[in-house]
Amino acid sequence: MVASEVRALFSVASRPEVVSLAGGMPYVTALPLDVVGELVADLVARRGPVALQYGSGQGDPHLREQICDVMRMEGIEANPDDVVVTVGSQQALDLITRIFIDPGDVVLAEGPSYVGALGTFSAYQARVIHVAMDNEGIIPESLAQTIYALKSAGNRIKFLYTIPTFQNPAGVTLSVARRRQVLEICQRADVLIVEDNPYGMLGFDGEPMRTLRADNADGIVYLGSFSKTLAPGFRVGWALAPHAIREKLVLAMESAVLSHSSFTQLAVGQYLATQPWREQIKTFGELYRERRDTMLASLEALMPDGVTWTRPGGGFFVWATLPEGLDSKALLPRAVAERVAFVPGTGFFADGGGARHMRLSYCYPEPDRIREGVRRLAGVIGQELRVRDTFGTGSPSERAGIDTPGPDLA
Repeated sequence: MVASEVRALFSVASRPEVVSLAGGMPYVTALPLDVVGELVADLVARRGPVALQYGSGQGDPHLREQICDVMRMEGIEANPDDVVVTVGSQQALDLITRIFIDPGDVVLAEGPSYVGALGTFSAYQARVIHVAMDNEGIIPESLAQTIYALKSAGNRIKFLYTIPTFQNPAGVTLSVARRRQVLEICQRADVLIVEDNPYGMLGFDGEPMRTLRADNADGIVYLGSFSKTLAPGFRVGWALAPHAIREKLVLAMESAVLSHSSFTQLAVGQYLATQPWREQIKTFGELYRERRDTMLASLEALMPDGVTWTRPGGGFFVWATLPEGLDSKALLPRAVAERVAFVPGTGFFADGGGARHMRLSYCYPEPDRIREGVRRLAGVIGQELRVRDTFGTGSPSERAGIDTPGPDLA
């Protein structure tokens, strides 16, 4: 496990005078916090002896039924017996990796990919091989070629890890046509898919997109979370897995923590049973859409020529690409000195790539702070371009390995 060089800067970036476009923290203030407080108090008063006791390693049975209702909104028909409740979807990812990976095994992942996943894969000594992606997600031809080359060389591919909807960090969504192709490629090659879907409900246009798991019950482990649609402080996520994998997940879960928190499970269950949670998700979506629009408009108005970015249809993030010769990791200390923060792209690649990229988050700052943050960042990039034009291209970051993320960077 490798400590992050970047994390040290965020003790400075967390100061109120710094506009942070870095963290993927949900805007929990949009929740009816008084109602949540009453709900928790009522839970302790009525069901305290159960809520404060040990629970099942697989998770509360009623909550697992409710999770199946939530997943049905994205086309998934599932049995509660195949759901394992976890401490956020991050623990589910850790358990899956623990079950499948021996040192040297290959995990396929989008390039870029979620930094928390890359840290987990690295800790279990997996080899992460990135698959190329563009504005429509994973490129199927690249996936097929990568699988063929790896298998021809005798490598063991354990699974493909993907965030197909509103991807972290790129913000892009795998198109419908490509979803079918990715499923077919992995089925033919007998490669398991781990589908991570924390942002799928937070689209800005129309109903939630149909998941990969909705079209393949046998070859996919699906990871979900209430961290983005309710609150991360509850630390309630889940894995939906084929039966044989589910059995191993329960054993691994009990080995790791004995049992999940009964209190948080019952609190989430009571929220789902008594509150208009679908309307609350729509409220979050409208709030994030306004902030996404502010981010895109500010980038369009203020960024120097040569900077490009993605245009997410949901979720939390924009993925920006700097002009040739600029290095986002080298840029970060200068940006923090100008009181703005972002996450350099190098943290989202297992092979040290991503030097020209940065992740910009719009989920937490107020719109006026987003505008001001982009203004400050544009000024730093403009200054770097002038230095480049005067003195030539600087050397790229010398870096390999995975930064271990803090929650504020995830």
